[in-house]
Amino acid sequence: MRFLKKFIIWLVVIIAAIVALLYIFNVDYLIKAVRVVYLNGKTTAFLDDYEYFDNRVVENGTGQPWATHTDYNKVSATERLEDTHQKLGTIAYLIIKNDSIWHESYYDGYGKDSKTNSFSMAKSIVSAALFKAIMEGKIKGADQKVSDFYPEYKEGYAAELTVGDLSSMATALDWGEQYSSPFSVTTRAYFDDNLPQTVLDVKVTEEPGKEFVYVSGATELLAMVLTKATGQTLSEYVSDKFWKPMGAENPALWQLDEPDGIEKAYCCFASNARDFARFGKLFLHEGNWNGNQIIDSAYVNKMVTPRFPESPQYGYGWWINQYLNKKMYYMRGHLGQFVIVVPQDNVIIVRLGHTKGLQTAQDPHSNDFYVYVDEAYKMMGMLKPDEGKGNSLQMTMEEAQKEE
Repeated sequence: MRFLKKFIIWLVVIIAAIVALLYIFNVDYLIKAVRVVYLNGKTTAFLDDYEYFDNRVVENGTGQPWATHTDYNKVSATERLEDTHQKLGTIAYLIIKNDSIWHESYYDGYGKDSKTNSFSMAKSIVSAALFKAIMEGKIKGADQKVSDFYPEYKEGYAAELTVGDLSSMATALDWGEQYSSPFSVTTRAYFDDNLPQTVLDVKVTEEPGKEFVYVSGATELLAMVLTKATGQTLSEYVSDKFWKPMGAENPALWQLDEPDGIEKAYCCFASNARDFARFGKLFLHEGNWNGNQIIDSAYVNKMVTPRFPESPQYGYGWWINQYLNKKMYYMRGHLGQFVIVVPQDNVIIVRLGHTKGLQTAQDPHSNDFYVYVDEAYKMMGMLKPDEGKGNSLQMTMEEAQKEE
């Protein structure tokens, strides 16, 4: 009994010392990281983690339900697709053809109204909000300087940084995009409060606007600019300009850095597969939603066109892939969240899930992307069984957590 008492006392002392050191070295955000991630049996952010953070509601208006295709769910998923769903923990898979839901499957207890974290798919939403603000004259254009909104960027390389650079990931920000490292700035941004200060502390170390380097801090700074330019929170602006006009059937949630704080704009917009797909439809129709030109077609085309020839995989907030002799562009998020748009065939493919496929240095598109496209096209009779990538899904949890 005496030994147990001493053990408990020493354990409390050790824990108190560790906590004190975390505060001394300004990494106390790790306490929340451990509580949210590791105590839930995870090793990284996960689909339902929005429940552990403060959120702001993205209000919806009058819902506009999707039309159901005459061939709705008449074709079952291919064996390869079902195998991929099981291996990677898919929770939702949709094929939308000619603006109607053609195929729809849910797994692991999730359904059409289940909210899950979009992770970096949110970056596409923020870029759309930027060009909407330009369309409304609240921002002068993609070339407007960030320093017009934040004087911290008036000197050195930072003085040349534009809002377009933020959207296209050409910032030269000294931002480490490591999701699994507890000491990376990305991890700090995810779990710490006072997110604006975390972003402002990151320096522009080279001339911006020269090359594509993916960093989440760029989108967060863009959201900070949008908040100043519009006079609204990001959630309010996206609600008024997109979520309500597009007829979202459910309100969304956007994680905040602290109560009544700022949105974690580079990630953390929680919604469901059907409502995420609305951004796919909006871009498929070049910014027009059932006769309402929500965003100018020229801006849509700019967003889904590579800014740099040497980086053809990215435009302004959207990923781009030339595959099957078709231009495809898509929203993409950590753990394999996808909204894939194929304008040539009027097709939208949505996949949400727990894990993504293998990402290599040779291909900026993870191998599961090709599975979701190939098998959708085979199901629709638009691709022969022996066509497509057909690559095997080799993956580990470490590989599945690579940066978006």
